Amino acid sequence: MKKAITYVGLDVHSESITVALLKAGSDEPEVQTLANTEAAVRKAALRWKKTGAELRCCYEAGPCGFELHRLLTSLGIACEVIAPALIPKKPGDRIKTDRRDAVNLARLHRAGELTAIRVPTPDEEAVRDLVRVREDIRKDLIAARHRLAKFLLRHGRMYLTGKKWTARFWAWLKTVSFERPCERTVFEHYKLEVLHLQERRDAIGKEILAVAATEPYCDPVARLSCLRGISTEGAMTLLAEVQDFRRFNSPRPLMAFLGLVPSEWSSGGKESRGGITKTGNGHARRILVEAAWAYRHADGTPERIRLLLPGQPAEVVAEVQKAQRRLCKRFRHLISRGKKSQLAVTAVARELCGFIWALMVKHAA
Repeated sequence: MKKAITYVGLDVHSESITVALLKAGSDEPEVQTLANTEAAVRKAALRWKKTGAELRCCYEAGPCGFELHRLLTSLGIACEVIAPALIPKKPGDRIKTDRRDAVNLARLHRAGELTAIRVPTPDEEAVRDLVRVREDIRKDLIAARHRLAKFLLRHGRMYLTGKKWTARFWAWLKTVSFERPCERTVFEHYKLEVLHLQERRDAIGKEILAVAATEPYCDPVARLSCLRGISTEGAMTLLAEVQDFRRFNSPRPLMAFLGLVPSEWSSGGKESRGGITKTGNGHARRILVEAAWAYRHADGTPERIRLLLPGQPAEVVAEVQKAQRRLCKRFRHLISRGKKSQLAVTAVARELCGFIWALMVKHAA
C-alpha cells in the first residue's frame, strides 16, 4: 500500500518558523508556529513522524541559510530549499503574512510547481563564503579609492602623469600635503582605508589560492584557468558559485542560471526580445563578463596560458584553442556589424559559458 504524503511548508525567520502541514486528502492545512531552535524543530519533527505519513518539507532560500535543511535531512525527513524568484505569485494578491507564505509553499509543493536549488555541503559553503569575502572587500576597495580620488579632485590635487593606484601614484601621494589640520586628517583616513583594504584583499587572495591548490579544486581550476580572462580567483568563484556543473545537461541551462540569456515578451505571433535577464548568480556572471573582454584582442595564445596548456589532456587543449578562435572571431564580427562593445562582450560571455560547461562536464577528468 502506498504511503500517504504530508507536505510541509515552512516560512523561516530568525526567531520563529511558521509551519503549514498539508495532509493527504485535505485541502486545508494545519498551521502552527515554532521557535527557530534545534530543540523545537526536533520535537516538532518527532511529532510529525508519529502520524506515519511520508513528510516532504520545503522552505525558501534566504538569510537563515541551510541549517534547517541539514537538520531535517539528518532526521530522515525530505526537505527542499526553494528558489524564491521562481515561486508562482498571483498578480492580484496584495496580502503577505507568514501564515499565507507557509500555506502557499505547502500547496505549491504538492502541485509540483516549485523549483528547488542545490544545497551546498558545509565544505562547499565555507569555500563560497571565502570567495564572497574577497568580493565584498573588492567592492569596499572601489568605494574607498573613489572617496580618496574625489577628495583630491575637490582640493585641486590631480595626478596627470599616469594611471592611478600604481606604485608611481602612491609615490606621488607622499608628496601631497594640506594646510589645514582637518584636511590632513581626512586625507590620512582615506589613504589608510585604501591601504588596509588592499592588504585584506591580498590576504584573502592568498587563502583562496591555497584552497585552489587542494582537492577537489586543483584539477577544475587548472582547466578553467586555461581560458582567456579567467584567473585562479575567477575560476574559484565560478566553482564556488555554480558548484556542480553536471547538474546542467547542456550549456543552455547554465546560461539561463547565470542570467546571460535574452529576456523575451512574445505573444500573439509577435516576438520581442530585450536585454539579458540578469537572474541567478550575479557573482559568476560578473566573472564571465569580465573574462569576455579579453577576447576583444587578436586571436592568439597569451604567455600565461601557453605555460598551462602542456599539463592538460589533448581534448582540453583543443577545446581551449577552439574557444579562443571562436570567441575572438565572434567579438570582431559583432563589432563589424555596428554592435556596441558592451553588447558584444555579453554575447561572448554567453558563448564562453558553453566552453566552460564543456571543460567541466564533457572533458571532466
